[in-house]
Amino acid sequence: MLKPLQIGSLVLAHNVMLAPLAGITNLPFRILCRREGAALAFTEMVSVNGLVREGAKTLALLKSCPEDHPLGIQLFGDTPGDLAEAARMVAGYGQLLDINMGCPVRKVVGTGAGSALLREPLKVAAIIRAVRAATTLPLTIKIRSGWHCGDNVYPELARIAQEEGCDAITLHPRSRSMMFSGQSDWSQLRQLKESLAIPVIGSGDLFTPEDCLRMLDETGCDGVMIARGSLGTPWIFRQVLELARSGSYLPVSNRERSESIRRHLQLFIREQGEAVAAREIKKHIGWYAKGFPGAADVRRDANQARSTADILALADRIDHITDIQP
Repeated sequence: MLKPLQIGSLVLAHNVMLAPLAGITNLPFRILCRREGAALAFTEMVSVNGLVREGAKTLALLKSCPEDHPLGIQLFGDTPGDLAEAARMVAGYGQLLDINMGCPVRKVVGTGAGSALLREPLKVAAIIRAVRAATTLPLTIKIRSGWHCGDNVYPELARIAQEEGCDAITLHPRSRSMMFSGQSDWSQLRQLKESLAIPVIGSGDLFTPEDCLRMLDETGCDGVMIARGSLGTPWIFRQVLELARSGSYLPVSNRERSESIRRHLQLFIREQGEAVAAREIKKHIGWYAKGFPGAADVRRDANQARSTADILALADRIDHITDIQP
């Protein structure tokens, strides 16, 4: 099930990827997941409006380094011309370009971008056509199944994407109205795979290594894109590879968990300085600190942390907590 994956001119070592996550997949987190085995990682969603106006904060989302390759850049917007211009602007920053047509959050949908595009197939066609003409980079889109439950527009949008020159499509098989609730319908991935010639990448409810291999097996999709399943567990990529190759994987000890926190913090400090690192790492501690005795206390104390020394003290606490025996 694990295999090299070709998306346009880009050939990935294998088909397990890190999804774009707003506020999460910055450079420190991407590097951490790459070191654990992610074959491809994406930037956070990058606003086309912000790029075109040359906002420094938006351009900072494109910060990368040689270790952070191959890199996918995800854009969001609703105007074909602006998206095409943004595609030209970011051409030298990454190796693949993705257009977000699935984000369900109100502030994105309210601009006409993200999931709002699920209701406008003609605009989707115009966007892909304009961006395809503007860049030679591999081009993908990420969509949901539809706006409402049962409003399954994904086959039509996928057909349009293929006809207009997309090199792959990622489907999160939930409707926009579901947000992140309920269960994603993986059968839609199999149906999509059977109807397209370009690669189909699956996302949705990938929380364990077993989930990832089961999606590949049950749907026949060409790759999987892990999103929420990577929060606090960047080692999930390594575990998927281990499970595929040997039939089992090593559980993560609390010592390894604490070491991951330290590495994550060090990457934050290197890229953004101690003040930002101390502030931003706290939400990650909330995800790291699960599944062991005293985890709730660690999460509570993380909210009160004021410095990187406080974060390191929490990592030391986790280091000395006895692992739960299976």
